[in-house]
Amino acid sequence: MSASLPVTILDAVFVAEARDVAQMPPAGPPEVAIAGRSNVGKSTLLNRMAGRRGLARVSKTPGRTRGLVLFDLALRVPGKDARQMVRLVDLPGYGYAQVSHADRQAWQVMVEGYVKKQTALKLVLVLVDARRDLGAEELQLMEWLQGMQVPCHLVVTKADKLGASERGILRGRVRGGMGVRAASVSMVSGETGEGVDALWSRIAHVLSQPKGDERPELA
Repeated sequence: MSASLPVTILDAVFVAEARDVAQMPPAGPPEVAIAGRSNVGKSTLLNRMAGRRGLARVSKTPGRTRGLVLFDLALRVPGKDARQMVRLVDLPGYGYAQVSHADRQAWQVMVEGYVKKQTALKLVLVLVDARRDLGAEELQLMEWLQGMQVPCHLVVTKADKLGASERGILRGRVRGGMGVRAASVSMVSGETGEGVDALWSRIAHVLSQPKGDERPELA
């Protein structure tokens, strides 16, 4: 990470992997969760965001993340003297993973339980591969998060795989599918780092919002 970037990563550490919401460590920094299909490139993007090549395990077999994986990052945000802490939470992938129906149901219950219980959750990044259309799963997830009063932001990954004209077409399709939520879209590449500093700027903006009314814990 270059010091000229809007947000500088000072440190990044693995915290824990929880196979159940009850195993989550005590509440700590504000949390940003990362959700997406099993082969969308979550771990690669997370490593790029953290500036640590091997922080999150990158597997050639989709669906290897079976729990909630937590990482604490220390940030230097322009305009702030003190460093800021944020916890990234890698959610289990969905979609193409070769797992049983029972496992998928258990993952869904775990993720829903996490979103409902974690009052420290400030934002969910919903990832979609640049080489495929925005699917029903992503739209349903974003609609559900909105119903839960959890801000979400669509992140198109693997942008380096597309040419300029392809990106324009994709951006139009995504905006068409998202409707009023179209403004909340980032295009990034975990491989090259493209768009990652702009994504961090958006995250920092969300984290800087007044604490005000904390999101209530839901039963």
